[in-house]
Amino acid sequence: MGSVQIVTTILAAAVTAVAVWLAVRAVLKMVAVIRLGQPAPERFSDKVTRARTMLVETAGHTRMLKWGVVGAAHWFVMVGFIVLSLLVLEAYFEVATTDGGLPIIGHWTIFGLVTEIIGVLGLVGILVLMAIRLRNRPTRPGGRSRFTGSTMWQGYFVEWIVLLVLIFGFVIRGFKVATDHFEFPFWATPVSHAVGAVLPDWPDGVSVAAAIKIIISMTWLIVISLNVTMGVAWHRFLAFPNIFFKREPARPAGSGLGALRPMMSQGKPLDFEEADPESDQFGVAQVEQFSWKGLLDFSTCTECGRCQSQCPAWNTGKPLSPKLLVLSLRDHAYAKAPYLLAAGGKDLTGEEKATQAQLAHLDVLALAEADKPLIGTAEEGGVIDPDVLWSCTTCGACVEQCPVDIEHVDHIVDMRRYQVLIESSFPSEAGVMLRNLENKGNPWGAPQNTREDWTKGLDFEVPRVGEVDDFEYLFWVGCAGAFEDRAKKTTRAVATLLNEAGVKFAILGEGETCSGDPARRIGNEFVFQMLAQQNVETLNEAFEGREKAKRKIVATCPHCFNTLGNEYGQLGGEFEVVHHTQLLAHLVATGKLTPVQPVDGGVTYHDPCYLGRHNRIFAAPREVLGDAIAGELTEMPRNSERSFCCGAGGARMWMEEKIGKRINVDRVEEAMATGARTVAVGCPFCSTMLNDGVNGKGAGEQVEVVDVASVLLRSVKPEQPQDGREAAPIGG
Repeated sequence: MGSVQIVTTILAAAVTAVAVWLAVRAVLKMVAVIRLGQPAPERFSDKVTRARTMLVETAGHTRMLKWGVVGAAHWFVMVGFIVLSLLVLEAYFEVATTDGGLPIIGHWTIFGLVTEIIGVLGLVGILVLMAIRLRNRPTRPGGRSRFTGSTMWQGYFVEWIVLLVLIFGFVIRGFKVATDHFEFPFWATPVSHAVGAVLPDWPDGVSVAAAIKIIISMTWLIVISLNVTMGVAWHRFLAFPNIFFKREPARPAGSGLGALRPMMSQGKPLDFEEADPESDQFGVAQVEQFSWKGLLDFSTCTECGRCQSQCPAWNTGKPLSPKLLVLSLRDHAYAKAPYLLAAGGKDLTGEEKATQAQLAHLDVLALAEADKPLIGTAEEGGVIDPDVLWSCTTCGACVEQCPVDIEHVDHIVDMRRYQVLIESSFPSEAGVMLRNLENKGNPWGAPQNTREDWTKGLDFEVPRVGEVDDFEYLFWVGCAGAFEDRAKKTTRAVATLLNEAGVKFAILGEGETCSGDPARRIGNEFVFQMLAQQNVETLNEAFEGREKAKRKIVATCPHCFNTLGNEYGQLGGEFEVVHHTQLLAHLVATGKLTPVQPVDGGVTYHDPCYLGRHNRIFAAPREVLGDAIAGELTEMPRNSERSFCCGAGGARMWMEEKIGKRINVDRVEEAMATGARTVAVGCPFCSTMLNDGVNGKGAGEQVEVVDVASVLLRSVKPEQPQDGREAAPIGG
């Protein structure tokens, strides 16, 4: 070992010792912060499925590859980081001797070949990612970027570190080639040999380059260890457990979609019959009241902005960005952590739990952070502004797009729950809707005895549960389908088609009440459970004696469909729920309904969030429309899992949209740009919002918004007048 090797070895050992010590300290701090969260025992179930899902999502990059080039580039960088870590380890042998290498595998030609390929592809990948980041920098001309609000220096730092580590990997090999100490043939390592051809015959070059590579790598570790909120770096470690502990590992997409997480207290679903606000947690009022998985979510955020780029609120000028919300919660959690770790915190009555002696040594900044309200305006020093909280439509675009399975919607609704149930703080116009749900059983406040008025004028009898016992499907009409004029047309169309196909169905009539979706999404879990328990009891009675496979419900509203099928199981209601487009597609496919006259004028389809993204039903409505128009749909640019929200979800249907551009107008403009004369929908909320948007644009004579069922009915029975109008081909 020469003098150069002695110096490089000492440098490598010293910088590594500092980096490892800081990294251990950082990991212990992160674990301590995450453990401050509330219990979530359900996250440890079905470990085999969790492990399999984690491996598929990470190794297969299933979420990232939806983004094409950027996903492929990120995969190569990820694989490079994992596999080429062996070359960083090898550098510790190379600083000590010019012909050093990894024991055992370091001389295998296959090792040289694989690391060469990965090194080249990693270089290409990181250069692509750097170009994408620069092209989408927040300061660029042309509007908002998905990186707006991200800590850009951290992204640039990580990318340059990766680039330099990869470059110096080839420099080390190049010096080995130049000094004739390289063990791999040209055919396996052509790039390394090409680099070696231009480097001098400097024996100490290997050790110097290896030391520089180690210093670069350890500088990265030191910097991220001093910045525990540096998600752009830490996600490469935290993504694995965050995906493993996702809420529903068996779901094909975002596990925070579909059903909401139940309202929890001390790791158990809250029982309102026994709940006590002084001892039970009602929603989230403090950051430590999130579950530990929530705190892990916040720590894992990569700041990539994919959630932000797809968010309807952000894209229409609202203050909500799912990314910035998560980052605000993350920064608040870590800034407040010293206070919490010193036994500080408020109990559920608002009393301080720590003694003055326990808090005496704390930094004033940690104490100031502890005094911040979780929800509050800038003047109040709040972490999350109320306008941010109430802008969310719960469309799930953020959850579906997140590559590390952060469950944004659950966290937003948890914060809403506390605001509604304890603070009684929510947009005033939503109060009418909640009172109507409590007093009338529907958000419009319509008399219960008018729930069956939609059946008037039909040329067949609509049977009621109790009057007939041999029905195959219980037709869940829903509040919109029973009371809202446009939705009633859909209800009649579905009933007519089911009757035409010979499907035996029955309705609950006045026995039906609101599914509770608007109450639950706005945060009023109490009203939701009141309505849901009533419905579960009614439905269980209607299906008494039937096994689950024969407890079939068809619903026209995706919000009812989602609530009955995904959430009533939490309250003892197990049913097989289908959306009407699924049933209609089946009836057409089996020949029980036959389209006879193709409709014309061009048709585009708007995917309802709670049918598409939340429940992955994309094909059925398109199959129905394809049969009805005897051709191809005209798709909007944003469709299927990336469909743009209509603006009505999350109880936004009953809240004024006062900030930025109206979401429904944005969507209508996209639909109109296709040139289609008809916008088909599969949701009564979407129908209302898009109709309002079309009328607001003054395009009511040029564009028609109708349900998929109505489109099919016009094709199956073209001679039948549609709701009082003469039948005519759509667009004709």
